[in-house]
Amino acid sequence: MEYKVVDTQISPEGHLEVLSKAEIHKLLDNSHGGLHQVFRNCSLAVLNCGNYLDDGKELLERYPSFDIDIIERERGIKLDIKGAPASAFVDDKMIRGIHEHLFAVLRDVLFISDEVNGNVNFDLATSGGVTDAVFHILRNAGVLRPMTNPNLIVCWGGHSISRIEYEYSKKVGYELGLRGLDICTGCGPGAMKGPMKGATIGHAKQRIANGRYLGISEPGIIAAESPNPIVNDLVILPDIEKRLEAFVRAGHGIVVFPGGAGTAEEILYILGILLHPDNADQPFPLVFTGPQSAADYFTQIDAFIGLTLGADAQKRYQIIIDDPVQVAKTMDAGMRRVREFRKARTDAYYFNWTLKIDHEFQKPFMPSHENMRNLRLQKNQPPHLLAADLRRAFSGVVAGNVKEQGIRAIEQYGHFEIHGDPDIMEPMDALLTAFVEQHRMKLPGKQYIPCYRVIK
Repeated sequence: MEYKVVDTQISPEGHLEVLSKAEIHKLLDNSHGGLHQVFRNCSLAVLNCGNYLDDGKELLERYPSFDIDIIERERGIKLDIKGAPASAFVDDKMIRGIHEHLFAVLRDVLFISDEVNGNVNFDLATSGGVTDAVFHILRNAGVLRPMTNPNLIVCWGGHSISRIEYEYSKKVGYELGLRGLDICTGCGPGAMKGPMKGATIGHAKQRIANGRYLGISEPGIIAAESPNPIVNDLVILPDIEKRLEAFVRAGHGIVVFPGGAGTAEEILYILGILLHPDNADQPFPLVFTGPQSAADYFTQIDAFIGLTLGADAQKRYQIIIDDPVQVAKTMDAGMRRVREFRKARTDAYYFNWTLKIDHEFQKPFMPSHENMRNLRLQKNQPPHLLAADLRRAFSGVVAGNVKEQGIRAIEQYGHFEIHGDPDIMEPMDALLTAFVEQHRMKLPGKQYIPCYRVIK
């Protein structure tokens, strides 16, 4: 099947109007270590907004002629785009929000290459160095807003959810918006779009003209979660670990909607952090919620957490079923506690410096077949460290499902094998099986072929 495409040239706005010759060379460099391939892939995902796929390999194959280059001019630059999805244009003119997202990708790819990778000022082998890098990426993107009380709610959940669950996420977003709360998500469809869409109405009713809809992504996942058009601030982090840290450093509380392996990864990440002894007193409102039809889903999640991480982990969240108003009230009350805690410790409202994140949650995990086999999924370790490897296991499942590199590895070498204690492997296998049966692993209408094998 052929897809309609458009060729065009566009100019940036702001400081990206001028790039050095070295920066341009990096973006055009197709060799190993060059930036062109990652910039091209992320740009195609942005331009594919609205045509939801959850397969990075399929997206690249659908538009094989797509390419994007920089034209250097005396008074600045232009992007020369060939073979772009026609849906990104109206009357042959690129949609403004997509235009903004495209240059956000360029901004972040350049900044990470020039200012983070290889910079002696960021020791990425240390926990503090990673956090400092995340801070600088977010600051460069202009998403850290001083002189603002805590009000940014991170919403996690699946891209493949039912219509009932999607409508529920909109209702929650609406109630959050009515209370002046802003939204941050992984920026894609489903439970990442619904809360933003609902919040726009809540903000409009309250005459809030500067509502924030922050989307945080990374190169490996962006094709599966192309930025939805409501996102008015987009940031691309270099890997999934820094993306997750950006959520919890910039956000002030988290609402989790139903989802699949990616949502389980996010839950394990935040619980692993909150279980660290240094975070025992840290107020961080965390709510799991969904419509009545999702009650069994959260019963399964809660049981899995109890069996693997224990009762202390279960105490760090609330489960609220079919009550958007109560969710919003809970998060609003949580914002006051966060403000009081930060104020007492003179911590910034816009970036959570006091939250302890163990380096095990920051080290980039490459989900190769060998690394997946070597995960330490045993209970003879502190719960927060077990959570770190459980998070990696679900991250590998996500990679094998939707990321181009992971999909190609599964095609070449077969299933990932996940080993561990039987009392961990059995509930994990049951949870993943339930995700498959509930069609949470792929978009509706697409056949799911497992990329993993749980060894009990």
